[in-house]
Amino acid sequence: MYKFTRPDAFVSQVAKVDRSDRWSVHRRLQELNIPSWCPQDGTLWIEIDSCLHAILLRSTIQQFVSTRSESIDWLERCWTTELDVIDLRSMVVSC
Repeated sequence: MYKFTRPDAFVSQVAKVDRSDRWSVHRRLQELNIPSWCPQDGTLWIEIDSCLHAILLRSTIQQFVSTRSESIDWLERCWTTELDVIDLRSMVVSC
């Protein structure tokens, strides 16, 4: 099989992406330094060891499975979302 980089990581097969796009997803994940394998049988295996990797995986897959209108809607929601900025200085507790 494959040698996983961390024994405590979550390993999953990606099935939602068309087989023709799996190599592209695999290459993008490699660029993001996310361990992944795409053997000759056409499957795609991902090793997730942090929340950041999970978010990047979701974002990468969405690029391949979303329609153009879904992507536009998502971007418009991002642009109109207001963020509350937290002043880290106010979180410091004096001893």
